[in-house]
This record gives sequence, C-alpha cells and structure tokens, in this order.
Amino acid sequence: MNLSSNTVLITGGASGIGLALANRFHRAGSTVAICGRREDKLRDARERLPGLLTRVCDLSRRADRHALAAWVMNDVPAVNVLVNNAGVQRVLRLEDGDGDWELTQAEIAINFEAPVHLAALLIPHLRQQKDPGILNVTSGLAFTPLARVPVYSATKAALHSFTLSLRHQLASTPIKVIEIAPPAVDTDLGGPGLHTFGVNVDEFVDAVMLRLAAGESEIGYGFAEQVRMASRHDLDAVFQQINQRG
Repeated sequence: MNLSSNTVLITGGASGIGLALANRFHRAGSTVAICGRREDKLRDARERLPGLLTRVCDLSRRADRHALAAWVMNDVPAVNVLVNNAGVQRVLRLEDGDGDWELTQAEIAINFEAPVHLAALLIPHLRQQKDPGILNVTSGLAFTPLARVPVYSATKAALHSFTLSLRHQLASTPIKVIEIAPPAVDTDLGGPGLHTFGVNVDEFVDAVMLRLAAGESEIGYGFAEQVRMASRHDLDAVFQQINQRG
C-alpha cells in the first residue's frame, strides 16, 4: 500500500491506535480526516496534526453514519482509504443478567455494525478513486476470545469474518481490503489504565505501517500475530491459558 498521496478517513481517530495511524499517514504525506464522539478530543488532535480534518460522529447511530458518508462525498470527496478503527470494549458478567442492554447494543453497533454499514455506504465512492482501500481493525481476540469481554471478542471475530468475505467480493475491483489485528495495546480502550500491560501504541503502529507499505493484507503483532497463525488445537490451548488469568 502506498502510504502517501492518499486521503484517509479514520474512525475513532482522536486517540489511541486511531490517532497513531492518523499521525503516521499524515507524516507520510496523506491528507487525513478523523471522526469521533468528543469534540474536545478532536480539537486536541487538530492541534497536534495541522491540516487534520475532523467530524463529530456517534457511530452507534445509523443517522450519524449516513451523515458521515454524506460529509465525505460532499466535503472530502478525495477520500480513497477508509479505516474502520473505532471500538468499544466492556467487561460483561453474563451470569448477572442483561445489565445495561443499551450499552451492549452500542458496543455491537460501534464494533461491527458501523464498519459493515460504512463499507456499504462508501464502496461505490471508493471504487471511483485511485488506489482505494478499506482497513478493518480487528483484534487478537477475534481469533481466541477473552471471556470477560465477550461482546467485544465476538464483534471482532465477526469483523474478521466479514473482512475475509469483503476481500473476496471486491477481488475484481481496485479496492484493497486489509485487516489489522492488534494485541493488547497501551491505550484507554475500555477505560484509562486498563491496558497499561499492553504493547506501546507507537511500537505497534510503526510495525503496522511497515507491513502496509510491504503490501500485506492481514497484519497482526505480538499475541495477535501468534493467534492469527495458530492451529485450532493451539487456539484452544491459548483460550484456556488467557481465561485462567481472568
């Protein structure tokens, strides 16, 4: 993938992996647009990256996704790369009942419904662009779930499956479909301080950008690379190991 001369839309781009990707594409010479739910975070990102384009958007809402696609086609029509990065991770104890179903529904919508919907909305536009691409950010937990975050794990598994099918369906088009599977990364996913054990976000994203430039279509790192390449037997063993730890 050519990292320069693109116009890249990154969902959930105001912090964490999304902001690190925005930074790398920006440094490589691409125009970058991001969306997120919080204007203050978007403002901070604009201050860090001159020329960054931003839009407030709640991807759990169907209307907001339509509005985002319309904004792209009307205000940023050069967008040729969509990065579906936005994600929510919640600890959920299912034996306690349904909890707050609205939060669970939003987690499903942001993690899975939004990438599918945005792809469907923007594919006709992307097909008309030079060097178009769709990058879906999944997780190592797409391959072996962490039981205490069951909805997150399941949505990432669904997004991995969708990405495989999307790549197959778009094989005859110019759109490249790429999956990025992070391990645990030291970001605020799930809440501040919950992933301090994870790999450094800059270390992870630097490795991803090298492999994007090399033309790879499925990219893992650390734990995610291990499980991405594992046999079913090995995945079962990893599942038992990570869930014994909590």
